[in-house]
Amino acid sequence: GIVVAGGQGKGNSLTQLSNPQGIVVDQSGSIYIADYTNHRIMQWPKDATEGFVIIGGNEQGEESNQLNRPMGLLLDDEGHLYVVDQWNARVQIFHFNQK
Repeated sequence: GIVVAGGQGKGNSLTQLSNPQGIVVDQSGSIYIADYTNHRIMQWPKDATEGFVIIGGNEQGEESNQLNRPMGLLLDDEGHLYVVDQWNARVQIFHFNQK
């Protein structure tokens, strides 16, 4: 297969993932990844060499800007991204304008 995200070893830089769990792809080909032990959601635009943090990345926690082991993702047709925040026992919804 062809590596489309990560592939630079386990870690927390923008080119790395740590136990990725869930993935969805939007209409433009961007990939959204639940980066489980980094407590963040990453977006990797199509053909990008690194991703960027779109949710979380503020340490493990239970505040609205924090995640605690995100697992699953779902992206609906209106651009709502649903995130299963496993250790916080919650599902959060975020809205992004898809390009």
